[in-house]
Amino acid sequence: MAGRGWGSDRGEDAAIGVSERSLFVPLPASLPPPSPLVPDPGKAPLQTDVAASVPVAETGRIVRVRRQIGLTSLPRLRHSVNMAASLELDRGVAFLLVPVCLAIGAIGYFSLAAEPDFARPVAVVILTGICALVSRSWPKTHLCAMATLLCALGLLAAKVETWRAGTQMLGSEISTQVTGRVVSLDRMESGRIRLTIDVTSTARPKLRYAPERVRLSARKIPADVTAGSLITGYAKLLPPTGPVRPDSYDFSFDSYFAGIGGSGFFLGNPKLVVSDDGDMPLSARISSSVENAREGIADHIRASVGGAEGEIAAALIVGVRAGIPDDINEAMRRTGIYHIISISGLHMALVAGTIMGLLRGAFALFPDFSARRPVKKYAAAAALFSIAAYLIISGVVVAAERSFIMLAVMLIAVLFDRAALTMRNLAISAIAVIVVSPHEVVGPSFQMSFAATAALVGAYAGWSDHRAGKARPPPPKRSMPGFLTRKVLLAATGLAMTSIIAGSATTLFAIWHFQRVSPLSLFANLAIMPIVSLVVMPFAVLSALAMPFGADGPFLYVMSKGLTAMIAMSGWISERSPVDGVGLISQQSVLLVAIALVIATMTTTWLRLAALPFAIAGLLTVSDTRTPDVLISEDARLVALPIGGGELAVSRERPNEFTVDNWKRALTSETIVVPEVFDNSDGQFDVADAVELPPGSPFYCSSGVCVARHMSGAIIAYVEDRKDTWKACGFAELIVINDATAYDACHNPLVLVITKRQLARKGSAAIFFDRQSATTPATISFAVDSPYRPWHTQRKYSREARGLAPFKKPEKPVANPQPPQ
Repeated sequence: MAGRGWGSDRGEDAAIGVSERSLFVPLPASLPPPSPLVPDPGKAPLQTDVAASVPVAETGRIVRVRRQIGLTSLPRLRHSVNMAASLELDRGVAFLLVPVCLAIGAIGYFSLAAEPDFARPVAVVILTGICALVSRSWPKTHLCAMATLLCALGLLAAKVETWRAGTQMLGSEISTQVTGRVVSLDRMESGRIRLTIDVTSTARPKLRYAPERVRLSARKIPADVTAGSLITGYAKLLPPTGPVRPDSYDFSFDSYFAGIGGSGFFLGNPKLVVSDDGDMPLSARISSSVENAREGIADHIRASVGGAEGEIAAALIVGVRAGIPDDINEAMRRTGIYHIISISGLHMALVAGTIMGLLRGAFALFPDFSARRPVKKYAAAAALFSIAAYLIISGVVVAAERSFIMLAVMLIAVLFDRAALTMRNLAISAIAVIVVSPHEVVGPSFQMSFAATAALVGAYAGWSDHRAGKARPPPPKRSMPGFLTRKVLLAATGLAMTSIIAGSATTLFAIWHFQRVSPLSLFANLAIMPIVSLVVMPFAVLSALAMPFGADGPFLYVMSKGLTAMIAMSGWISERSPVDGVGLISQQSVLLVAIALVIATMTTTWLRLAALPFAIAGLLTVSDTRTPDVLISEDARLVALPIGGGELAVSRERPNEFTVDNWKRALTSETIVVPEVFDNSDGQFDVADAVELPPGSPFYCSSGVCVARHMSGAIIAYVEDRKDTWKACGFAELIVINDATAYDACHNPLVLVITKRQLARKGSAAIFFDRQSATTPATISFAVDSPYRPWHTQRKYSREARGLAPFKKPEKPVANPQPPQ
C-alpha cells in the first residue's frame, strides 16, 4: 500500500491560509478617459506652444489635482459605492444583517407604548412577506423588503415569547403558607438560602391567583432538602419590583420572562413534606437531577478548596455564584475582570481547547493509529460533547448559549471538512438566541457579549486580510531566549489588543446599564488573564475530568492558588482605581455607537468608513442628557437628591442599600448623608425654618415632616402621614407623601405633590427643576407608562395602587376587661 504523501500529511491539520474574502476580489475599476494634459507614454509629447509655455512642475500638479477631482466626482463615487456594496453582498453581508434586523424588531416590540394584539404583527409579517415576494425582480427594493420582513419577524417572535411566558405575577404583598417543589437552591454569602419553588398550594389565606413559581429566602432549611423536594412554610410574598429609577433595569420584566411571579422570605424555617416523586413530570425530574448534580459538585469544591477561592471555583465549574463575597465581586467589577466569573466564550473556548489538546496529545502517542484515522475529528467531537455538558451543568445563560453555538458550528465544520466562517458563526448564534429568547436583546448580557465578540472577530478578520496582502520574508533564525521573548511579547500584545478592542466595544453599553467604568481594566486583564488562561481554567477542566475518580484534589489545589493570586491582584488594582460611577449617558449615543459597531464589524470594503460619522456622533452626544434633581423610590419610602461635594442626601436613616448604590452611580455621588431628626419639644428646628436653609442642605426632620434644599434652591418635603402635608404647602416645591390615601392638599400649581398611590401605579420617579424660572413647576418622569405591558399589569392590583391603607394587625384582646366607670 502506498504511503501518504507530504501534502496529505499536512492536509488534515493545516490551517486554511487563504481568507474566504479573497474569493471575491474586486475587479479594478475602469480608468478615466485620458486627459489631454497627461502625455501618453506610447506616443511622443505634443510639440505645441501651449505645452512649451507651461512649466513641468505646474503641469504635473494640475494633472494630479484634476485626477483627484475626477476620482471624487459624484458619478464615480456612486459607481464606487455600488461596486463596494455588490462586493459586500457577494461576501455574505446580507446574512450577517439578519440578526440585526431581527433584533431591531424585538427592540421595537419591547419599546411599544401599548401591548399589540396578535393580529397586527401577523398582518405586518404577511404584508411585508408579499412585498418581498413581489419585488424579486428589483434587487434593491427586494433587499429593503426583506429587511422589513425580518424586522417584522423579530417583532412577532417577541410577541410570541411574551404570550408563551404568560407568567402569573403577584399583585400585592401578602403572608400565606406556601407549599411547593424546590427547583433550585443557592447558598448566599450571608448564610441564608435562596430557594426557587414551584408552588403547588397556598393556605391561610388561599390565594385565588397564586403565582406558579416564587423565589424565597430562608435562614435555615432541613439538611436533606434538595432540588425536587416538597417543602412547606409560612412566607411573606412580595410582588416583583420595577426599575429603581426611570430608564434603569426593570426587574419585573426579568421576573416575567424567568417565570418568577413573586419573591419574599420564609417567616420561619420551612419543613420537608414527604411525597411520592413519581408524581413529578419527566422534565422536572431531569432538571432536578441536573440541579442536584450541580449542587453536589459545588459542595465538593467548597469542601476541597474552601473560602472565597472555593466559591469562585464553584462559579467557574458549575456556574453557582451566589456565595462569592460581595467585596470580591465589587473588586472584580471595578477592575473590569468580572467577565471571568460569568461563563462565556472564554470559558467555552478554554474547555474545548483543553479537551482537544489533551486528546491530540494522547493520539500522538499512537502514530500508527493517528496516521490511519481522522483523529482531529475525534478530538473535535469530544470537545463538542464536553462544551455541551459544560453548558448544561453550568446553567444556560445568554453568553454561554452564544459561545456554545459558535463553537459548536466551528467544531461541526471540522467534522465535515468545511471552513468555519467566524462572523457567520456569530450571526448564527445571534439568530438562535433571538428566536428562542427575544427578550434577551434588551438586556446587558446579550448586548455586551455580542458587541465584544463582533468587535474581536471583525478586528481579527481585518488584521488577517492586512497580513495576507503583504509579502513577508521568512523569519530569521533566533536563539531560544529570543524565541521565547518574542512569543511572550506577542502574547502580551495580543492580550492587550483583545482587552482594548472588547473594552472599547462594550464601554458605552456598560455605562448605559450600570453607570460605571473600569479605567484600569487593561492593566487588570494583562496581569490576571494569563493566570486564568494558563492555570485556573486548564486545571478546572482537569479537576472536572478527574472528579469522578476521586483524583481531583491536586488539580483543585493548583486552581485555588491561581484564584488566590487573581483575588489579590484584583483587590490591589481595585483600591487604586480612580473612577467608578460615571453618571448617566444619553440613549441616542448608545444607539449611534451600536450602528457604528455593526457597520465596522460586518463590512469588509472601504464602506466601513461609514461607521466613523456614527461613532463620532455617538461620542459627541454622550452627555446629551440631564441628570435628575431628585429621585423617588416606587414604594415612596426613600427620596434622594445630590447636595454637592459628591454627597447624596437621603430621607431615611437606613435606606435600601441596593437602591442607594444605583442612585449614587447615576448621580455621581460617593457618600450618603442621612437625615437629622429633631424632637418637637426642643425647639431646635421647625419645619417653617426650611426657607432659611442654604442650597445643598440635607434632610432635617421635625413634626412628622422632613425637608431638604436642592442646590437650585428648591425645597423638598417628605411626609409620612397625609395629615401633615399642609405644613409644607407654603414653602415646598416638591412634596412626597408616603401614604396611599393621600391627595393634593396644597391645591397650588407651583407645588408638585406625589403620593404613594401614584408611585405604586407608575413606579419610581425622577424630578427635574426649572433652574431658569422660579415660577415654573417641577416636571416628573415615571419609570412605568400606562397602559401597562404584561409584565406591569400586576401593579394596579396592589392596595397602594387602589388607594387603600395597609393592613393593620388586630389588637390582642385584654384578658380581664374592666367595665367603664
